[in-house]
Parts: sequence; structure tokens; C-alpha cells
Amino acid sequence: MKFTCLSKGGGFHFPPCHMLSVSGFRILLDCPLDLSSLAIFSPVPIALEAHESLETDSVVRKKQKIEKTLDANDLVCAEPWYKTVKSLHLWDASFIDVILISSPTGLLGLPFLTRTKDFSAKIYVTEAAARIGQLMMEDLVSMHMELRQFYGPEDSSFLQWMRWEGLEVLPSELKKIASGTDCEELGAWMPLYSAVDVKDCMRKVQTLKYAEEACYNGTLVIKAFSSGLEIGTCNWTINGPKRNIAYISSSIFVSTHAMDFNFLGLQGNDLIIFSDFSTLDTTENMENDNTYCDPVTSSNASDDLYNLEEIAASLLKDDESMEEMEKLAFICTCAFDSVRAGGSVLVPIDRLGIVLCLLEQMSLLLESSSLKVPIYIISSVAEELLAFTNIIPEWLCKQRQEKLFSGEPLFAHVKLIKERKIHVFPAVHSVELLTNWQEPCVVFCPHWSLRLGPVVHLLRYWCSDPNSLLILESGDDANLALLPFKPMAMKVLQCSFLSGISLQKVQPLLKALQPKLLLFPKDLRCKIQISEANTIIHYSENETLCMPSSKESTEIDIATDLASQFHWKTLKQETVTRLDGELFMDQGKHRLLSGFRQADSKQHRPLLHWGSPDLKRLLTELSKMGITGTLKKNMDSAESKNAAGIIDIDDPEKALIDVRETGTVIITADENLASHIFKAIDIVLDGI
Repeated sequence: MKFTCLSKGGGFHFPPCHMLSVSGFRILLDCPLDLSSLAIFSPVPIALEAHESLETDSVVRKKQKIEKTLDANDLVCAEPWYKTVKSLHLWDASFIDVILISSPTGLLGLPFLTRTKDFSAKIYVTEAAARIGQLMMEDLVSMHMELRQFYGPEDSSFLQWMRWEGLEVLPSELKKIASGTDCEELGAWMPLYSAVDVKDCMRKVQTLKYAEEACYNGTLVIKAFSSGLEIGTCNWTINGPKRNIAYISSSIFVSTHAMDFNFLGLQGNDLIIFSDFSTLDTTENMENDNTYCDPVTSSNASDDLYNLEEIAASLLKDDESMEEMEKLAFICTCAFDSVRAGGSVLVPIDRLGIVLCLLEQMSLLLESSSLKVPIYIISSVAEELLAFTNIIPEWLCKQRQEKLFSGEPLFAHVKLIKERKIHVFPAVHSVELLTNWQEPCVVFCPHWSLRLGPVVHLLRYWCSDPNSLLILESGDDANLALLPFKPMAMKVLQCSFLSGISLQKVQPLLKALQPKLLLFPKDLRCKIQISEANTIIHYSENETLCMPSSKESTEIDIATDLASQFHWKTLKQETVTRLDGELFMDQGKHRLLSGFRQADSKQHRPLLHWGSPDLKRLLTELSKMGITGTLKKNMDSAESKNAAGIIDIDDPEKALIDVRETGTVIITADENLASHIFKAIDIVLDGI
């Protein structure tokens, strides 16, 4: 088995990406896009004169080695390209056998692969993640096409910024995003796929429900289990003939909207790949850890059961979900203060679950006051996405599912849209929105990068209003994101949301899962001490690790009619038998069934012999066949330590049988004689 971390990602919107080789198959784990890199582009064209003066000024700064403070003129004024996983383009897509998608954001880069020549991989993703991911891709294409109208058709200067001369004049901060530390990331930039590419990509996807088995090539049994991060997100188990693997992506134990993290479904796997990098940005301090830790101490079964129950109870406490609800309540309070002061609120957050919960709480807060403030949702896919979230109870948490049985909608937006408290529009320039527009208001719209979509227009409109409020998700460079809109009088509220397993819960989780081998990020070992595995191997980006099989032998299911034909023989210190059947793989297991055999199959000769033949007995068997010979060298001869003996055949034809410790050689020009000699040796030696 081989494992390569292609990218550790960058938070919720850019999940990690890995390549795994197991049982002869190459598996790609997630295929995201780094949309935070869009920050280097200008959201609207800069005047030609300003852009020309920028180039002149940049050349002067380059010659004088002067680094000035970034401003809007430093951004790349061109139609955006999109950054994929930085080293994925170095792999031949035609050699990928399986792709496992853990979240809708892990799906965004997939059309770049599926449109390549000779792509034939099997793609597995949950039903909900596939639908949400498809809508996200369609919305991305729609926003990009709107932006492209500003720049017009492609021309020869389209890629000017990617040329060496263009990169050299970029400020160091933008140059690092564009090309990486050593310009190794330039090959990751690509023009965005089309709507046709998205449809072709989704045709190649096989969707799964949680815990539904999918068998690839009869060898790998693949299952998805809920991760709790978002609607449809999952972790994976991969069971093969040599190893059982569990892949843990960013997960949340108790969610306010999605189905909870089903960590018990990951038990019984000897290898765990831990790929939750969400704690990298936390400020928690923990002791440093060594590369390898001591094995887990054994305990009796009753203690294990008791501990497991305690661990599960501690992991499933809803403390974190309560903190999330308190954050949402604080955001709603800040938004209420802004609209009460006459300002509007702009929310370019695209976490589906967070948006749905914010809509509920914000509507309740506004309804309880005397203010009548409209809430607008502006997106090309908003109507379809909101409708979809109300027909998928099996993908939601228990509290949401209980609403279905009580006759209530799964989310409050259904009722609020009917009451015309929430208004949904496909575009910021739609006639319906312009006739319905009212301020102050609350607007939910894409895109969180502040480079695409309705947020660009609305942010330019409100950026000089000190009473208005912009709500951003922390984690990205807010200063760079807001650069095109400065100077800003608008208030900015940055919020962090739970994006994975907290450090305090990693150790209890691994204790509950009890893996024999754990692959753990090297970047996290200084933040947490891990000891709940026999062996811990730390991995880092672009490093390939080779691991031996966890099973020394392979299990095989044998048909009962073949099992009745066992004839055991002793080979050194083991007993062996020979069977004649058809061997194949099914559901990750080797199976041996009865094959078609001829009637005289009982007379077939042994295929394996062991030991050295007794030379005197061999001479006797040869004489019975009418073959005469003499023993030229005795096995006890002191002249040669290697030779056990040589038999010289002189009748009916010349032949020589050279018996040594390492093997027996028959030398003769007569094929018929050689066949008879072999039969004699077959009689003398043990074989199957």
C-alpha cells in the first residue's frame, strides 16, 4: 500500500486531497478547488490608464526592489483562472481507478479530471453531496460567465500575468499565491470548466446512501458514513483482501442540521487515515509528540465495553453545537443593530447549514421586533437548493427528522418564503428584485471570495455606509479580500465556525476506534499527543509512504464439494493439499469454486515436489522401467559437498541425473527417456 498527501487543503472550502494505492488500485480522495486564490484577481476591470501606470510603477519597483503596501491597482486585471490541487496535474488521470468524494466542496475540481482524455475512474459520492456539489459548480460557472462579460473575449494578452515578466512585477504577497514558493504551483491554474463539462462529470458519478456498500472490481468494498460536517458529507471505509482502511475527513460529532458523525461505523479497521486539518488554525497549545508512540495497553472485554460507552457519551456531548448556536445568535444581534441604525447586512457565507440556521434565527429576531426588514437570497441556484434541503430528511440530524413526523417543514425558510419574509432571486439585476428592492435589508448571496457574484455589486454599493455590516467567515486574508473595496466605512464582522474535530476529542476518538496503524498529519503532532494505536506514522505534503500489508496470509472461501477433496501432506513443518477449481474475487474476498474438469483429472501428476530423491530407490524404479544406470558419485562423498549424487544412464539412451541439495537436473537428448526418468523421480519424491 502507498499513500501520498497531495494537499493538506485550507479549511472548509478547500479540503485535503490524497492519493492511495491499495490492492493494485489507485484511489483519489477528494478533488477540490482552491477558490481563495481568486483573491489575486480584480473583481471588476481597472481603467486602462490606471493599469498601464500600474505596469510602469511595477517595473520601477522591481528595479529599485521596493515593496509598497498593496492596493487595488496591484491586483491582476484579467479573466480569472482557477487553482486546482497544486501537484494533482502531475498525475496521469487515466491511471486513477477510483475517486472518493467526501463533501460538496471536494467535488468542485472534478470536471477538470473527467474532461481529460482516457479518464475512466469510478467516482463515488453520497446522493446529497452530489446534488449540492453540482449546484455549487453550476453557480460558479454562472458567476464566472457574468464576470467574463466585463473582460470580453480571450485575446493574446489573456495570460500575460502568468508569463515570467508578469509574475516578476507582481507584489510578493500575490506572487506567492500565484506561483508558490518556488513557482511549483503555476501548473495548477486552469480556465474554468463549462456547464457542459459539469453535466458530463455528473453522468460519471455513482451516488451512494450512508452505509451502502459499493464493490469495485470485486476486490474493494467501499462504504460512506456520515461525518456531520455538512449535509451529505462523509468518511469512507475501504475493505480489501489485505487491509481494512478508514478515511476520516473533517467531521463534527453533533450537528445542528446534518446527520451526526457516525464514528462507530469506522470501528474494526486496522488502518486509519486521519485527514482533519481543521485544527491547524487553532491556538490551542499541547505538548510535542514523538513520531512513534507506545502500543495501546490491553484490558479485559468488560472494561473495554464500559470505556467505549463512556467515550461515546463524551464525544456526543452537544457542547460544541451549543457554542455554534450562540455564535449565530451573536451574528443575528449584530445584524439587528445594523438594520435598526438604517444600514443593510451583507452575508456572503456559502456554508449551507450555517445559512439555513442563520435564516431561521434572523427571521425570528426581526419578527419579534417592530422592524419590517426584507431578507433577500440572490443566487442562480438558490431556489433549487432551498427546495432540495426540504426533501432530504434522511441526511439531516434527528431533531430535523422529528419535525417531519410532526408535520413541520425541515427548515423554517419554507414557511418564511410563503409568508414573503424571505425573497429568492436568481440575479442581482433581475427585474423582480429591482421592483421589490427595499432598504435596509439583509442579503445572502455568493461568493465568499468577494471576487465573483452579486456580493461584488452590493459591496461596492454599501462599502461607504458606516451603518451597514458585512459578515465574513474568518480564515482567509480579509485585508486582501477587501482590497478592491477600500476605503471602507462599512463594518466588518469576521466569524469562525466549527470545521472539524477539536483537539480534545481526537484522542478519545482514536481510543474508541483502536487502529493498529494510524496515518496522522505531521503538522498536528506538535499540538496533540497520540498513543491510541500500535504504530503511528506521520505524513506531510508530497511525501509517499509505503506500508506493508496488515494480513500475513489471505483468507479464501472454498466450496464444500472442493473441501471434501482435501488430501493433506506434510511439507517441512506445514500441511498442504491440492485443489482444482476456479479462483475469483467477490465482495473483497477470494473464493474458490469447482471448475470444469475432465474425467481423468484424478490421474494428473503433482505440480510441486519437495526433498531430495533417494538414489538407490531411484535406481530401482528406473530398472523397473527398463532403464539401467550406475551411481557415479555417492552422496557421502567428501570430494564434493554440494553434489548429493550422479546417476549415469547408458541404456536405452545416454542420460545423466545430477542430484544436488538445491535441485535435480535431468540431462538427455531423448524426450521420451526424460519423461520416464521424471516419472521415476515423481514416484520417489513427495508431491501434490
